[in-house]
Amino acid sequence: MIEEAPRGVEWQDLARVRRWQFAVEIALPLPWLALSLWLYAGPFWPLGLGASFVFFLCCLRLNHEAIHGNLGLARHWDHAIMHGLSALMLGSNHADAFCHLKHHADTLGAEDHEGQCTSMGVWQVLAYGPRFPVDLNRACWRAGGARWRRRMGVDWTCVALFVAGVLLIGPPALKMHLAAMALGQCLTAFFAVWITHQGTEASGLAGRSQRGVLARLAYLMFYHREHHLFPRVPVSRLPELAARLDARVPGYAAARMPVVGRK
Repeated sequence: MIEEAPRGVEWQDLARVRRWQFAVEIALPLPWLALSLWLYAGPFWPLGLGASFVFFLCCLRLNHEAIHGNLGLARHWDHAIMHGLSALMLGSNHADAFCHLKHHADTLGAEDHEGQCTSMGVWQVLAYGPRFPVDLNRACWRAGGARWRRRMGVDWTCVALFVAGVLLIGPPALKMHLAAMALGQCLTAFFAVWITHQGTEASGLAGRSQRGVLARLAYLMFYHREHHLFPRVPVSRLPELAARLDARVPGYAAARMPVVGRK
């Protein structure tokens, strides 16, 4: 059994989203996109891959917040953001959304298409990576019904228009961006799912949870256990939630499994 949210922990105050917080979430990927394109256009273009990696990570965070309705927006704006990010990231974020919500409803269970890679070894999950987005799209198409299929259709239309525009009239830097995003899609199973869940099946923990500098370098996306327990808390407030859980839930801190390193 996967652990459930402990009772008696105040979290509702952390779920309130102010306008400046929404602005920060929207802005997070932009400097990294600008930096990657600038690097791709110059002699140090290999360094652009690093900037693209962080851009992809920030887009994953923004998309993740839209999936859970944690941006403080009307729901149709969440879907609009997911459509736009689909184009920039070269994948259907609504297929990801459908499978991610299933992942929360049945973590590591039979209906969890997203989490099926967590029992693999590191080399297995890296080899599986290119197939991962294909499997998520297939699962959403088969089980999501007409509404999710329409949303997937809009996503892929946005992707097709963006790719066509870049290939026809885009500068070389944008073509490098396309290649980097395709690589990012192939590594999503490893970075977004495997490292935050691997090894947790026997423990019953909802996910791994990192603290300190590495957690901040990952834009707080490694507070994964806390996210699973209280998914309506925005990522930016997860460190505060983690501190409350450590202090108020007996055994919570002692049971923690970090993503990297020791407790």
